Amino acid sequence: MSGVVENSDQNNIMMMYCAACGVTAEVDDIKLKNCTACDLVRYCSVKCQKDHRPQHEGECKKRAAEVRDELLFKQPESTHLGDCPICCLPLPIDLECVLMTCCSKLICQGCSHANELRLEEERLEYRCEFCREPTPSTDEQCDKHRMKRIEANDPVAMNQEGFLQYQKGDYSSAFEYYTRAAELGDVDAHYWLSNLYHDGHGVENDRGKEIYHLEEAAIG
Repeated sequence: MSGVVENSDQNNIMMMYCAACGVTAEVDDIKLKNCTACDLVRYCSVKCQKDHRPQHEGECKKRAAEVRDELLFKQPESTHLGDCPICCLPLPIDLECVLMTCCSKLICQGCSHANELRLEEERLEYRCEFCREPTPSTDEQCDKHRMKRIEANDPVAMNQEGFLQYQKGDYSSAFEYYTRAAELGDVDAHYWLSNLYHDGHGVENDRGKEIYHLEEAAIG
C-alpha cells in the first residue's frame, strides 16, 4: 500500500514542472500542458515536448495502451443509446426505437404508442413526440428532414443517411457519411465503418482500422 501512495505522490510532483526543462508552474507562473496521450507528464512548450519525446516515448506508449484498455473493458453505466427524451428511461438495445427524422431523437416504443393513442383519441394532426413538428408522410419529406439535420451537423442523421446509401450499394457515399458521424462521436457509425473496412466496401481492406472502429464502438 505504501508503494502505491509513494507512486501517487511522485506523479503529483512530476505534474508540477515541465518534464523537459524543469520549470515549475507555481514558481515561474507558466501554464503547463499535459501530454495528451498518457497524462503522466507536463510541458511548458511544444519545443520541450519534442525535445523530451525520445526519453518519454516508450513510457508514453505503454501508459496510453493501458488507458485505452481501461476504457475498452470498463463496464458502461448504460447503453450508447442513452435515455428516451420523453420518459427519461434507458432505451432498450433489444427492441427497436422510433427515430424521428425531424429532430433525430430516438423515442421508446412506449412513448411513441402513447402519443399515437392520444392523437387518435383527440383527432389531432400527427406530430413528433419531442419537437411537436408535423411528422412527414412521404419518403421525400423524410429525406428533406434528414438532409436538414445533416446540414446542422447531426451525427444521428449522418449515420442514418450512411445506412441508406449502404443499402443502395453506394459504399463510397456510405463511408463518407459514416466517417463524418463517427468524427462527431456516433457509436453506430464506428461499427458500420468497421464493417466497411472488413468487407472492403468503398475502402481497401484494413484489419487495423477495422479493429480500431470496433474498439471505438465498444468504448462508446
